[in-house]
Formats: sequence, C-alpha cells, structure tokens
Amino acid sequence: MDIHTQVEVVLREADFDTWPWSDGTRAVTCFESQTVAGFVHVFDTCDALLKGWRESQLAVLARFAPALRPAGVKAWNVYSVFLTPDPGTPIHVFGVERIEEDFALTRKIARCNVVVADDIRNALLPLLPASSFVAVAAADYQTQLRRRLSEVDQNVATAFLGNQSAVEVAAFLMETQ
Repeated sequence: MDIHTQVEVVLREADFDTWPWSDGTRAVTCFESQTVAGFVHVFDTCDALLKGWRESQLAVLARFAPALRPAGVKAWNVYSVFLTPDPGTPIHVFGVERIEEDFALTRKIARCNVVVADDIRNALLPLLPASSFVAVAAADYQTQLRRRLSEVDQNVATAFLGNQSAVEVAAFLMETQ
C-alpha cells in the first residue's frame, strides 16, 4: 500500500487540500483546511521514524514557515504526522507514542504498523470531522411487526401485513371493535 496516496484519499474525502513536497531526501504529503495545516511523513521503519522525526519536522517547517506565520488561528493548528508500516517492538511502539507528547513547534500524530487504509483513517481521526457509523442488519420485518402487533386481533394483523388494501384493513378494524 502506498501510504502517501491513501493519506491523500482520506484527507481529500474530509475536504482537505493536499499536495506533495520533498526536501530531496523524503517525500511529504502536505495538507490544509480552513483551520488546520499539516505534513505527513512516512518512514520505512520504527527506528528510522524515531531517529528522523525531529529533523523531518524542522525541514518542513523551515520551508513553510513564511506561509504559516501569517495564517492566524491556523498557525496554532499545525500537525506533523509520522507514520510507518513497520510494527516495531513494544519499545519502538512506546517511543513512537511518546512523540505525541512533544508539544514543541507542532501537534503530533505518530503511529507504527500502518499497513491498511483503516490504519491511516484511524491515525488521522483527530483531524477528521466527527461522524457516526450505524450498522444496519438484515431483519425479518414481518416477524418483528407481528410481535409488535401481538395485542391486535390476528385477522387484522394478517390483513395489515398481507396484500389487503387499506380499506379492507379498516373494515376488519371496524368489525373487531
């Protein structure tokens, strides 16, 4: 999976503008909305991420500082995102998670084991608009309605659930009263 491409897909679906940039050593996906700006850095391994995240952040900020300084509120919402497909060891994972506790220069998101699109979406959740997911299961509505109509005369329920017209169902209701 090409992490940079998937990052662009997720961010564009959330109405971010995205564009690539490279400092000659590493590709970076830049993103921006009306209130947030940021940079996604992808590393091959957890070791490379742990050793290179500060330098990568500084390189991008040096390049884009002139545009960020006058950005007002957006300048307070600059994110550096550091991702790697490497699962790493528990020690690596702990070190990568600690990056997010560094509040100098930018807000940080850092993740190991980013291997599928859902991993990217989960990593970027702090940037994405809130949404809810409702799973809709197939249901036997006839059975559910029959249960709810248990207090109604069975002939009326059968007429209601069958191919009877509204007039015929009304007639059944009038007869049962």
